[in-house]
Amino acid sequence: MALISNMMKIPPLKAFSFFNSMTLQGLHHTPQSISITLHLLLSSNMQSHAQSLILQILSGRISFSVITSHSLLHHLTEKHLNCDPTVKFHLYEAIVNALIKSQSVKQALFSFNQMIMIKGCCEAGDLNNGFEVFHQLEDLGWSPNVVIYTTLIDGCCKNGDIERARQLFDKMGELGLVANQYTYTVLISGLFKKGLERDGFELYEKMQFNGVSPNLYTYNCLINEYCNHRKICEGFKLFDETHERGVACNMVKYNTLIGGLCKVMRIWGGERLFYQMRNASISPNLITYNTIIDGFCNVGQLDKALTFFDELKSNGHSPSLVTYNVLTGSFCRAGNLGRVFDILRELEERGITPSKVTYTILIDAFARSDHMEKAFQIHAFMEKAGLVPDIYTYGVLIHGLCMKGNMKEASKLFKSMSEMQLEANDVVYNMMIHGYCKRITHIGPLVCLKKWMRRDLFQMLLAIAPPLVSFARTGSGKRLRFYLMR
Repeated sequence: MALISNMMKIPPLKAFSFFNSMTLQGLHHTPQSISITLHLLLSSNMQSHAQSLILQILSGRISFSVITSHSLLHHLTEKHLNCDPTVKFHLYEAIVNALIKSQSVKQALFSFNQMIMIKGCCEAGDLNNGFEVFHQLEDLGWSPNVVIYTTLIDGCCKNGDIERARQLFDKMGELGLVANQYTYTVLISGLFKKGLERDGFELYEKMQFNGVSPNLYTYNCLINEYCNHRKICEGFKLFDETHERGVACNMVKYNTLIGGLCKVMRIWGGERLFYQMRNASISPNLITYNTIIDGFCNVGQLDKALTFFDELKSNGHSPSLVTYNVLTGSFCRAGNLGRVFDILRELEERGITPSKVTYTILIDAFARSDHMEKAFQIHAFMEKAGLVPDIYTYGVLIHGLCMKGNMKEASKLFKSMSEMQLEANDVVYNMMIHGYCKRITHIGPLVCLKKWMRRDLFQMLLAIAPPLVSFARTGSGKRLRFYLMR
């Protein structure tokens, strides 16, 4: 894979010759190596060479394990591999031309065209039309293949219809169709996205039991799930397994593990993996830098975060709004407003428009430093910019007012949330109760509490027990009991 990636640095014709020589030597290609070579040719307008490569795939002259030629064509037309619409168009054109020149033209072309139609419907979120094409095929007596089923399963998963995806998977087995790497991976991913972690890992075990080897995307999916649940050790076991099985690593895998390490505050391990990634000839992207910068900010290592911020720019990357928001929030929490204004000035110079998150970070910074007037000025600038405050914006303003004991203004702001059709969350209610409990004689906490009784009782008791204990000790316990019993 590293050799193929290095081909991107040499002229396309030489790269194609190198690819062909590898084929003649009997080396097995991966879907990734074929995809890189094909996209390199198409990006250089070398249509005939791309068509020649596809013909080799269809004829079986190019060796690759586990997957079929049609599964490979499915992989090549995946949305994430075709960033440039022109390249995507030329890819479809080259495939169709190659199919026409190959044997069994009608069957191959029909299969490919139906796959494209169903894939287009699924990507547009129009599952009903996708299934309509699918059922029309069945009515015509044509049996859909693994690729068609995988495309529909993927569409169902991406549109949140996991039960329908499972039914399709089961139907494949009933028809004697053998699920491939892509079929298993899209369903495993869909299960994870629905929070069905156990089901996802059980399907992975079934995949291995049935002799289907996980590919790069399967491993990325599994590692991401482990990292999301802070099971970093299990994630690294799979990372090591990919090396043992000869599965190539990519940027996504490294980014996922770096993010997992940062999530559990093991930032120094994340930094080591960052350099390991570069040593493996995989260049960090903006997501990598944002992750590592955020990781150092979360442990208070702001100088280290700035070092990576400078490296990001020196390596030719442009910081995103996310990058600036991470740094702005961290320096705000550290009370370094001077550095905050430097970051905001650079953001403006780069022509990046501040978002709702940016404004909320600044409002929070001024509110915490007891500058409520400036906080409300930023709030006014935010609305003037056409951005509508959300629950988090109101939350930081209410928190600042409650800390100052200004419950009159906090109550006004709290009431205005309903006018904006925003429902207060547990955090906002907790702020209000704490604020009112500081003013013992006020009925405010009782009002908030009674409204909150509609919410989850256990969650409510955990959140409000401390302020209510202090409230009851003031001798107002009878008022509390009376009010709640009304």
